[in-house]
Amino acid sequence: MKNDVRDAAGPADLLRMDRLPEAWIAPPATRELRELVRHRSKLVGIRSHCKAEVHAVLAKCGIQVLMSDLFGVDGTALLDRLEVPAPYAARVSSLRRVMADVEFEIDLFTNLAQGQIRSDPGYLALQKIPGIGPGLGAVFLVEIGDINGFAAAPQLACWAGLTSKHHESDAHVHRGRIAKQGSRLVRWAAVESVQRVGDRTRVGALRDRVAQGRGPNIGKVAAARVQMEYVFYALRDGHVRALPHPTTPTTQSNRSVA
Repeated sequence: MKNDVRDAAGPADLLRMDRLPEAWIAPPATRELRELVRHRSKLVGIRSHCKAEVHAVLAKCGIQVLMSDLFGVDGTALLDRLEVPAPYAARVSSLRRVMADVEFEIDLFTNLAQGQIRSDPGYLALQKIPGIGPGLGAVFLVEIGDINGFAAAPQLACWAGLTSKHHESDAHVHRGRIAKQGSRLVRWAAVESVQRVGDRTRVGALRDRVAQGRGPNIGKVAAARVQMEYVFYALRDGHVRALPHPTTPTTQSNRSVA
């Protein structure tokens, strides 16, 4: 019984000291937009899976893909004149039909979402960030929601789970893998966007420099944290400005993960 009373007093003490994290609940309009954007993201994932399956079939048949995009003009011509045994040809044809149907649905849900956010200042500013187009911009806009729930850019990166876990004792400090809290979709969008930029951009240069010493995955995460700085200011101010790397330790967001 003592333990129950003691444990129950914890949240009460936090409330008394005004230290309980605030949970932001998205308004109905934002929740409805999320349905559109999330479904579109799932459709994009299905399309990517189909493309990977086509590549796998060609690999089984020993067919080299020399072009950078198998589903561009040259790649489509290659698939049209493909000569492989009937089961493999049937599989490729099926996958191409599925992709055509999925492409239609992606365009449909893109238009449904953009019809509501096309003139939003934050959405327009997001698309000026290298690596972020209409699709990823919509993900950032609707998944983050009210940017005023974050006091600074590092808090947004922390909320998205792009900062390292921190374990500290009397004499040692250990930083582990990224926390992976917050929105999985925002985290994916940040990492996806930094893979699209060239090495002459600030984000691309950081990605490649860190990757050389610590591996490509760590390089992408480091770049994604910087990308979240741009996202923060685009949503808060309606325009993007290049900032130096943050020098203060990352702090927890006022908004809870839930």
